[in-house]
Amino acid sequence: MLLKDERHIEWKQQMSYNEIKTTIDMGGDRQIEISTGKLAKQADGSVVVKQGKTMLLATVVSAQEAKPGTDFLPLSVDYQEKYAAAGRIPGGFLRREARLSDYEILISRLVDRALRPLFPEDYHADTQVMISLISADKDIMPDALAGLAASAAIAVSDIPFNGPISEVRVAKVDGQLVVNPLLSELERATLEFIVAGSAQDIVMVEGEAKEISEPEMVEAIEFAHQAIKKQVQAQIELAERVGKTAKREYNHEPSNPELREQIFAATYDKVYQVAKSASAKHERSEQFKQIGEEFILAAFSDEEIDEETAFLIKKYYHDVQYDAVRNLILDEGIRLDGRDVRTVRPIWSEVDYLPAAHGSAVFTRGETQSLTSVTLGAKDDEQMIDGAFIHGYNKFILHYNFPAFSTGEVRPNRGPGRREVGHGNLAMRSLKQVLPTGDENPYTIRVVSDILESNGSSSMATVCAGSLALMDAGVKVKAPVSGIAMGLITDEKTGKYAILSDILGDEDHLGDMDFKVTGTANGIVGCQMDLKIHGLKWEVLTQALEQAKEARLHILGEMAKTIIEPRADYKPHAPRIVSFTIDKEFIGAVIGPGGKIIQEMQRETGATIAIEEVGNKGVVQVFAENKASIDDAVRRIKAIAAKPEIGEIYEGKVKSIMPFGAFIEILPGKDGLLHISEIDWKRFETMDGIFNVGDMVTVKLLDVDKQGKLKLSRKALLPKPEKREV
Repeated sequence: MLLKDERHIEWKQQMSYNEIKTTIDMGGDRQIEISTGKLAKQADGSVVVKQGKTMLLATVVSAQEAKPGTDFLPLSVDYQEKYAAAGRIPGGFLRREARLSDYEILISRLVDRALRPLFPEDYHADTQVMISLISADKDIMPDALAGLAASAAIAVSDIPFNGPISEVRVAKVDGQLVVNPLLSELERATLEFIVAGSAQDIVMVEGEAKEISEPEMVEAIEFAHQAIKKQVQAQIELAERVGKTAKREYNHEPSNPELREQIFAATYDKVYQVAKSASAKHERSEQFKQIGEEFILAAFSDEEIDEETAFLIKKYYHDVQYDAVRNLILDEGIRLDGRDVRTVRPIWSEVDYLPAAHGSAVFTRGETQSLTSVTLGAKDDEQMIDGAFIHGYNKFILHYNFPAFSTGEVRPNRGPGRREVGHGNLAMRSLKQVLPTGDENPYTIRVVSDILESNGSSSMATVCAGSLALMDAGVKVKAPVSGIAMGLITDEKTGKYAILSDILGDEDHLGDMDFKVTGTANGIVGCQMDLKIHGLKWEVLTQALEQAKEARLHILGEMAKTIIEPRADYKPHAPRIVSFTIDKEFIGAVIGPGGKIIQEMQRETGATIAIEEVGNKGVVQVFAENKASIDDAVRRIKAIAAKPEIGEIYEGKVKSIMPFGAFIEILPGKDGLLHISEIDWKRFETMDGIFNVGDMVTVKLLDVDKQGKLKLSRKALLPKPEKREV
C-alpha cells in the first residue's frame, strides 16, 4: 500500500510531460522550432510551431472507423487566430472570436489543399485538423507556418498519411528570392506564392505577381521546394524521436474484384463511346447515368442490392468513367466535348449589359458564364478588416457567387462557402495587380461576379468578366487580364501525359491537375495550382505554363473584340470623387466640434466628405452624384482651410463694429480689422451709419502682424481722388 506522499509523487509523475523539440535553420538567423508532448496531449497529434514571437498550436484527431457508405475523406481544416495573440480584443457586440473570417478561411483552404492529396485514397475516417495562432509577431506571417504545423501534428500521430508536407511563402524582394519574408518586405515584392509539397513533389501553389515571365515562376517554385525539403526532413526526425513511425491499421473500403471486372466488361465500351460523342454536359451525364442503370437492371433484376454492393457498384462505375475519359484523351487526343488538348472553347462577351450599374460585362466561354458588375464608392465604403494579425481597410473588393442553378441543381442558399471565398480571392488578387494606385484611383471599387452557368473554370471567367467590367466602368486599369484553367492527364505505367487547355468540370474531377493561370499580354499576375498525383516533372510544369500563355493570349484577343481599353470617362450616372489636400492644422476646423461642421456641409451639399491625416497633410475626398454638389462642398472646405494671403482681395462679412473700425470675416473663422482710416480716402470721424453687421464688404489684405492679426483696407481698392489745385 502506497503512503500519501508516495501517491502524490506518483500522481505528479503521471501529470508531467515529456516535451520533444526540433529546430529548423532557415538561414539568416531565422529558426523555426517544432515541439510536441506539452500541449493538447489527448489529441491524436499536436505540435507547437514557433518562429520569433509567432506561435501556432496545431492538433489533429481522426476517428478510428469510417462511417458506413463513405467513399471519400471527410477532412476538415480550420485555422483560427486568437486576438489575444496580438494583444487585441475582438470587435462586435460579443467581443469574442466568432465564425472564421475570409482571411482565416483562405488559410484553412491552403492547408486543406496541401494535405488532402497525401492521405491514402481508401482512408475515409472523419479527420479534423485545427490550427490556432496563439502568439503573434507583427512582422512574421503565420500563414506560411500553418501547413508545416498541420503536417507536423499528423507526423507525430498514428494517422495514415503519405507525407510529411510543408508550405512556405516565396517572394522576390529587391530582385532576390526569399523564403518566408517579413511582412514589411512584401511591400517591395514583385512575386509572392505560397508553395506546398512533399520531399519529392509540389502539390499546391497559389499567389500573385507583377506580370512575371513563365521561367521566373518556375524558378520561384523550385527555390521554395528546397526549403520545403528541409522542413519535411525535420518532421521525419521528430516523428522518429516521438516513436510514431508506425501508423494505425484500417479497412475502410470493401472490395469485390469479380464485381469490378463484371462492371468494366459490361459498361467500359459504352462509356467510352459516350465520352467520344462530344455531347453537351447534361446530355452526357444522362447517358452515363442510363448506362449504369441498365447494368444494374441486367445484373441484379431479380435480387435486392445490399448497401455494400450498392457502394461498390457506384465506386467501380466511377472508375469506369475515370479510365474511359482519360484513355480517350491519352490514346486519341479527343476530349469530352470533341476538342483537342490545346483548343479553348468558343467565347463571346458583352459590356454595358446592366444600364444602371457603373460598369458591367457578360463573359461566356463554352458552358461557363459570368455576369459581373462594378460599383464605384467613396472612402466610407472601404471594407474594414478586423483580424488578429491583419487589420486595416481594403478599397478593392471582389465577391464571387455560385448559385445552384448555374449547374442545374437545387440547393439551399446558405451564403458564400469556402469555395466561393477562395475563387473570389484568386480573381481579386489577379485584377488588383492592374488597378491604378494612389491619386489615379480615388474610388473604393467593388466587383461582383455572379456565375450563371458553370462547366469548368468559373473563377477564370470571373477574371475575364471583371477585367471587361472595370474597363467598361472607366477604371484606368494598366492592361486587360484574362485567365485560363489547365488540366493534366497522366499514365504512370506508359509515361504518357496530356496537358489540357481550358478544362471542363469533368476533366477537373477526373484529371490529375487543376492549374489556373491569370495574366496580361506582358506576363503572369496570379496562379492557383492543385495536383492529385506524385512526381510532376519540371518540364511538364514548364510546358503547361507555355500552353497556358498561348491560351491566355487567345482569350485576350477575344476580349479585345468587345473592348480594348478603359473608357475615356466614367458613366454619366457614376458618382464623382474630387481629392485634394489641406494643411494638417485645418483638419479640426473642417470637422468641427463633434463633427458639427462636416456633418452640416454633407447635409446641405448632398456630398459625402472623408478626411484623414497623412503625414503633415489632410487628405480630403468629396464624393457626390453630381458636379454641383462636389463644387459646393469643395468651395466650403477650401474656404475653411484657406490661409489669408497678403495682397489678396476678399469678399468679407461685417462681424462687429467698433468706434475705431469694423471687424470683417474674410474667411471662415478669420477676422481682420478694417480701420476707420482704411474705409475710404475721405476722412470719417465716427463709424455711425457706415456699415451694418452682416453687410458684405470687398477688402484687400494689407498685412499680417507677428501676432497673426489681419490688417484690411477698402480704401486700397478705390481710385485715389485727384488733388485739387489751390
